[in-house]
Amino acid sequence: MYAFMQSSVYCCIMEANDQVSSKKYAADISSIREAQERISSLVHRTPVLSSETLNSISGRKLHFKCECFQKGGAFKFRGACNAVFSLANDQATKGVVTHSSGNHAAALSLAAKLRGIPAYVVIPKNAPKCKVENVIRYGGQIFWSEVTVQSREEMAAKVLQDTGAVLVHPFNDARIISGQGTISLELLEQAPQIDTIIVPISGGGLISGVALAAKSINPAIRILAAEPKGADDAARSKAADHIVTLPETKTVADGLRAFLGSLTWPVVRDLVDDIILVSDKEIIDAMRLCYEILKVAVEPSGAIGLAAVLSDGFKKNPAWEDCNNVGIIISGGNVDLGVLWDALIK
Repeated sequence: MYAFMQSSVYCCIMEANDQVSSKKYAADISSIREAQERISSLVHRTPVLSSETLNSISGRKLHFKCECFQKGGAFKFRGACNAVFSLANDQATKGVVTHSSGNHAAALSLAAKLRGIPAYVVIPKNAPKCKVENVIRYGGQIFWSEVTVQSREEMAAKVLQDTGAVLVHPFNDARIISGQGTISLELLEQAPQIDTIIVPISGGGLISGVALAAKSINPAIRILAAEPKGADDAARSKAADHIVTLPETKTVADGLRAFLGSLTWPVVRDLVDDIILVSDKEIIDAMRLCYEILKVAVEPSGAIGLAAVLSDGFKKNPAWEDCNNVGIIISGGNVDLGVLWDALIK
């Protein structure tokens, strides 16, 4: 009986491994390892924090991969750095262009600054002030757009035509996906006992890279996405088996309002085991726990992984009752604290 169980487990692992290796995705473990070699001297190897208090609250052992301590304050610097430093010299000379609500804009600006090339950034008018200030701080040249994705893309196309720069999409780019995948390489070295990773999902660049790397290293590992209920396009896409977009999104997590792309969707479809939906209240409550217990400044998008692991959708789902060592990606810490400071002064 034991031999049969061993054989069954081995077959399941081999099937999962074949799933990662046999299908052609935008990135793979080789491109992710190449990205790590390319950017290792430029990015921070971010710490993994734990808290006995949060372990007790959740009933699991939680391992927080703190990308809020990354350069630029978010994981986005990994992908941006890989994209910028993989450009040939003749490509890089004219600079890079992108559209972003904040973290990717700042990350690309910083990566371009380190390489000594211009960065042209299209930012929607509703982007958080702290993220816009980061772009300015890192020398990015800002072009404003309306809040819709269509407006952002149209403005980016115009800037691209005017400058001749190279487009670096926030998530639908193989170089970006590979760069973000370096998070898994680090995390599974720092905490190899992890059996589950919970990742914020929006356009899918982060979770695609994390899933491709993690499932190549450990095919049995579970990859769960955390998504706001007010921006649940990824969950709807999984249910419909094709990309679904929404007429509008409504969530406090400003970094999680994008829709899946043509390169990220196949990875999410095939390798993400489930999507956990959480309310804005749950996200805000998780932010507070991060501040009060972890002593870490986290933006709403970064707190959603903790919100997911504390949600009934996770805790009461029997499919995840044996998720004992859970990695949580704290994706960023760029939160506008102006209101807090104003309150303290008063």
